[in-house]
Amino acid sequence: MANWTTASKRMLSEVMSAETWLPTEMPEYAQGFMYMLGSLTASSFVVLVLSGILLAMNGPASWSYNGAMRFIAAVHFWGVQAFFFFMMLHLWRVFFTGAWRGGRGLTWLLGAIAFLIAIPTAFTGFLINGDLYSEWNIVQAKDGLNAMGLGWVNLANSGQMFGMHVVVLPLLLTVVIALHITRVRTKSVVPPYPNVKVKSPAEQGGTQP
Repeated sequence: MANWTTASKRMLSEVMSAETWLPTEMPEYAQGFMYMLGSLTASSFVVLVLSGILLAMNGPASWSYNGAMRFIAAVHFWGVQAFFFFMMLHLWRVFFTGAWRGGRGLTWLLGAIAFLIAIPTAFTGFLINGDLYSEWNIVQAKDGLNAMGLGWVNLANSGQMFGMHVVVLPLLLTVVIALHITRVRTKSVVPPYPNVKVKSPAEQGGTQP
């Protein structure tokens, strides 16, 4: 019990530390644009949440007859595009820089899980539009799920899809993203691969051919 208490206190002090969230210095390698892609992804997600709350407060079809809600719906739509665009660039960057190194495997895994959750979150948003495009998506996706033995997921139930898109999946995605960012802040950003100099045969003690 004492070990669990000590470990919990150590972890809590690390997570809640001001230096963790408001560091006075950042590594030089983390100041490039490629290291901002994660922040841009998170910023896009904040825009999605705020615009989504406004849309949910006025109903899923309010954008079709209300000019202000049509603007909010457009912000939400383009926020989705920005979210996935920056997320894909971020995933490629962390993959090629080996972001799992130095005990950061869980950080990388949480980011990958967030990407997987984001896909059905965005898809259920298309299903509740109530237009011909959403109906076409419902029919095609329903056939695909039936083929995979997942016919119990009722995509044609607009109430179920609305709840999944507005409540269940966003909350789950928020938790995973929060854990991912917390891991990044506590473990720091992975440094670049070391610059290994390739030695010539002479330097290696060999003979020239």
